[in-house]
Amino acid sequence: MKSISLTIVILALFGVTFAQDLSLKDLTTDHKVNPIGTDNKIPRFSWKITGSGNNIVQTAYSIKVASDEKFSSSKIVWQSGKVESEESILQSYKGPELKSGQRYFWQVKIWDNKGKESKWSTVAFWETGLLSHNEWKAKWIEMDGDTLRYSPSPHFRKEFMLTKSIASARVYITSHGFYELQLNGKKAGDQVLTPGWTSYSKRLQYQVYDVTNMLIKGNNAIGAVLGDGWYRGTLAWGNNWAIYGKHLGVLLQLKITYTDGTESTLVSDETWKVSNDGAIRMNDIYNGETFDATKILKGWSSIGYNDKDWQNVKIGIYNNSNIIASEGSAIRKIQEIKPVKIFRTPKGKLIVDMGQNMVGWIKLKVNGSKGTVVTLRHAEVLDKSGEFYTENLRAALCQLTYTLAGTGEEIYEPKFTFMGFRFVEVSGFPGELTVDNLTGVVVHSDMSVTGKFECSNPLINQLQHNIQWGQKGNFVDVPTDCPQRDERLGWTGDAQAFCRTAAYNMDVASFFTKWLKDVAADQKQGGEVPDVIPDILNRQGSKTAEPSAGWGDVSVIAPWTMYTVYGDKNFLENQYPSMRAWVEYIRKNAGDSYIWKGGSKYGDWLFYHPPVNNHTEPDGYTEHDFIATAFYAYSTSILAEAAKVLGKTDDARLYSELFGKIKKVFINEYVTNAGRVGTNSQTSYVLALKFNLLPDNLKSKAAEFLANDIKSRENRLSTGFLGTPYLCHVLSDNGYTGTAYDLLLQEKYPSWLYPVKMGATTIWERWDGEKTDSTFQDAGMNSFNHYAYGAIGDWMYRVSAGIETMGAGYKHIVIQPHPTEKLTYSNASFESSYGTIVSGWERKDEKIIIKVSIPANTYATIVLPTISQDKVTEGGKPLSGNIFIRDIIVAGNKLTMQACSGEYIFEILN
Repeated sequence: MKSISLTIVILALFGVTFAQDLSLKDLTTDHKVNPIGTDNKIPRFSWKITGSGNNIVQTAYSIKVASDEKFSSSKIVWQSGKVESEESILQSYKGPELKSGQRYFWQVKIWDNKGKESKWSTVAFWETGLLSHNEWKAKWIEMDGDTLRYSPSPHFRKEFMLTKSIASARVYITSHGFYELQLNGKKAGDQVLTPGWTSYSKRLQYQVYDVTNMLIKGNNAIGAVLGDGWYRGTLAWGNNWAIYGKHLGVLLQLKITYTDGTESTLVSDETWKVSNDGAIRMNDIYNGETFDATKILKGWSSIGYNDKDWQNVKIGIYNNSNIIASEGSAIRKIQEIKPVKIFRTPKGKLIVDMGQNMVGWIKLKVNGSKGTVVTLRHAEVLDKSGEFYTENLRAALCQLTYTLAGTGEEIYEPKFTFMGFRFVEVSGFPGELTVDNLTGVVVHSDMSVTGKFECSNPLINQLQHNIQWGQKGNFVDVPTDCPQRDERLGWTGDAQAFCRTAAYNMDVASFFTKWLKDVAADQKQGGEVPDVIPDILNRQGSKTAEPSAGWGDVSVIAPWTMYTVYGDKNFLENQYPSMRAWVEYIRKNAGDSYIWKGGSKYGDWLFYHPPVNNHTEPDGYTEHDFIATAFYAYSTSILAEAAKVLGKTDDARLYSELFGKIKKVFINEYVTNAGRVGTNSQTSYVLALKFNLLPDNLKSKAAEFLANDIKSRENRLSTGFLGTPYLCHVLSDNGYTGTAYDLLLQEKYPSWLYPVKMGATTIWERWDGEKTDSTFQDAGMNSFNHYAYGAIGDWMYRVSAGIETMGAGYKHIVIQPHPTEKLTYSNASFESSYGTIVSGWERKDEKIIIKVSIPANTYATIVLPTISQDKVTEGGKPLSGNIFIRDIIVAGNKLTMQACSGEYIFEILN
């Protein structure tokens, strides 16, 4: 309430009335646009406000919900009435209990601080799924005997008659393994790799498809083809497959509403038929797909298909209590890219260069004789000699094998696998291969792009490109470490390091809502958080795990980060038991010593090691118990803040006091009177400063030691996965922004720009995945698409361009750009829950020009780098005459002011 009151006080100062258009846009329900198949019984509504002029503030809103889009009086479900509130995000539905399988339409209108009333918004909707497990009438159907590894894909089908005209139809479906749903010969929907990856034994998502236009009055056919997927396929290393089960199966329910108001339901049951004598002979996430077009079951999901040789299905018996509606972002084919080059290697291999390390698959167009076999192998890089390099894929084959049917032009793309690759080796292709024959299909969770960053240095712009493509490739339903080798797991440490950057680049609210619930689901009874989520490295059903500091802390850091970015308390409310359980697990293990001994398995993962022939340069090693205790303190402090937000006053006090005790012991154990910290590594200083673990009188000295260490290494870092995300922030927070820029702009190893200079198009796992002599690091662990070190993107947005939030959700925005002589300009935009925030600076003609845009219904604290108000103008006029700016304060080398929504152009004289 304090921040809301502050908003009202500040905006009351801007009591100026101007004519302005007032409208609403971008309506969402629980962070999604017109979602179908939700199980939230209290949905929340958000909208963005637009209008001309400055100082647009909502003072009240009204929401109405109806069961038809015309909002006829008899169909009105709920009306909020006029609610005096400036809140325009995540406002809760407060009407009657929702019904299953019902589409609800909603509109909103608002009143502003000028007394103006908007028109009703455009109509948005949400549609409920099956709100009770008892509503599942379908049976699990399987293929008898289909329990072998790398088996052909089973196809399930059924024909049925509809004798009435159809008003609407929905399919509710989930599966063990991947599925593709078809009706009357066509694929339903545009999602791929469904039902996604969750902790299947506890949480199995179903999808809902509007198939109204796919059915006809008369004869119809429905079918589903399955793939091994994450359920039965290979996962991790060794002979690790069928972790969740060996039986592929599908559960399907088709609900049809007729124009006369009656309904009927078709379900998966004993009447269905199944065959695995189709074209998909093998499919596996790691190893690819084998497709024999001579065995295509032509028309198998259409009426009139002869299925007399198909067998009856087997009924699987399962407890459906684990079935949930889809919560995350759907996986889709997002874009297509064409090859940039086709060439022969020195050894004569035919290679296609896609120009971008991407994730997805190749769509092949080919014309040749029946039985011709075309093989596509995938790789991220070429070796020093220019040859196709796959050693870093380890045991993953990453191969597509296609046997031609010989029926003319054939187009093939896989259904049940994906690869991480830039280069494709093609063998067996009939005729001359051209760029027209291959298309790269980019696949990832469908998250709208929310952040843009650009500066005057093209290498930094390529770094930003690499960060975003690393996120695309590794956000395929789960935040994985890498998308190419025999791993592709939801490593918690990587997600912890990158989640704030991820939330700038793209809208990840739904993505993390879903994944964090799996974190809680797979958390052990004692509070341990496994290293990967979903947890497939521990035996299914195991009661314990051996966690690691900085990895398990994702259970606390990520929910708090999502709350900070989106202002959504549900992240904290949903995850609070998990957050608390993690801290209590550490507390139990640390005991009264408050030092978490043995709590870090991985340390500051992949920190800098000097070359073996360099015996003078120190490495970046940070002592493991130091790291564990630092993260113990940090998670405890965040938990205390979360408890405060949720009104859990006792917990807030308890964990605040616990943090104080940990900090006191930490200082005694790891900090000298001179300000030296831990092992004197960069990460030692970074964690101690970032986590507020130093006495105030030693912070400046510790920051100086950190900056001096960087300078002694010729402006190079030595941090690993845990220190790197905070490194530049700590420097900027402690007066060393110039040093942070030196690190960002460093082009020599180890640095962010070294891989860029080496031709990277995504972020690498190691600082030197490819060495300066063009040889590679250890093939056993050398991914060239690994987003963790891309966490620097967060600093580029928040510090260089200067977009920050005070409190949660960007209601109160902080604009504080940090110009440097090392760049000519730096610009960023961020699509917040309220609208587009813009901040950027440019050095031009002895001036610094700063452009700012603050969305309606928010306000900003703007901090400019100047020692005098007289040196600053806005729109060519002195600040003192601007009615939209108040509370101008100059202190030190900063000018701080409060500004209402609108656009501003500041000019600062050097």
